[in-house]
Amino acid sequence: MPANRTVLVAGAQGVIGRAAASRLAAQAGTRVYGLSRRAGGDLPGVEAIPVDLLKPQDVRDKLGGIRDVTHVVFGAYIERPTAAEKSEVNLALLRNLLDVVEERAPGLRHITFYQGGKAYGADLGPFKTPAREDDPRLMPPNFYYDQEDLLCERSAGKAWSFTGLRPEAVCGFALGNPMNLTMVIAVYAAISKELGLPLRFPGTEAAYRALYQVTSAEILAEAADWAGQSEAARNEIFNITNGDYFRWQHMWPRIARAFGMETAEPVPMPLVTYMADKGPLWARMTEKYGLRPIPYEALVSWAFGDFIFNSGFDNISSTIKARRAGFQACIDTEDMFTAFFERLRRERVIPPL
Repeated sequence: MPANRTVLVAGAQGVIGRAAASRLAAQAGTRVYGLSRRAGGDLPGVEAIPVDLLKPQDVRDKLGGIRDVTHVVFGAYIERPTAAEKSEVNLALLRNLLDVVEERAPGLRHITFYQGGKAYGADLGPFKTPAREDDPRLMPPNFYYDQEDLLCERSAGKAWSFTGLRPEAVCGFALGNPMNLTMVIAVYAAISKELGLPLRFPGTEAAYRALYQVTSAEILAEAADWAGQSEAARNEIFNITNGDYFRWQHMWPRIARAFGMETAEPVPMPLVTYMADKGPLWARMTEKYGLRPIPYEALVSWAFGDFIFNSGFDNISSTIKARRAGFQACIDTEDMFTAFFERLRRERVIPPL
């Protein structure tokens, strides 16, 4: 029986793409292709296709024969040092994919793509909160805006539509994808415990007390599934978070309990500096506890952790627009953290309790 949906998930080995591909592949009548620059893939029901989206001919060669694509979930991303370079390279990723899919797949119905807090200036400093989707844009360049404008332009008068999802600090499971807040916390906690230290918040006092939010990769995947099928999501942008807010000063002791650890007063401690020499210790822990032999540098982005733990201002967004449009999923963030740490233990990524 032919699939009702054929979905290309770009960036399928990342935190966002992996969760989206897994959820979609589990839905009846859905066929999923997982696109990634890296070869391989271990997602049940997902057909992995190694492809370099920066190379138009490679995209055409690998994807030009897939003519039944109905949906695209675009989670591909390449980091660059400047905003202008980010815009150039990430716009090219989307354009190259779109050029082939529009030409070869006449049944295309929907494209989901991702933005984030940078759309509101969360990376620049304090911003208006709660952030809303109709807040004015910031000074360009910003690749979120560029990708959105490209989709607006290309979808005009066409049968297909798009939806942009704006999460914050996506938390999920993806090995070899270090830009993941829960991995930062888990590895930092495991190393602290191995050294006999309490779990000390490594950021500023202001960040410790500010309001914050995160987005479970599973909630975000559910939103992508919904967006691709909902008339109310056509050509719209939605903030997607867990649905609650928290302060690290209250969440941190709960995280410590999940590791069987005590806490101590926060001390601003650059993780990039103080975790740089812990590779040999992690190698010994890997052998001692029988963990997966994942290279230390592939586990965690300490710079990402430093950024989050030194953001000393409220970072919250409104999800009312999504709820009014019909997306109601939510999760308690403490439950999310606890479940994620338990999964990392089952997967032998961090030591057992």
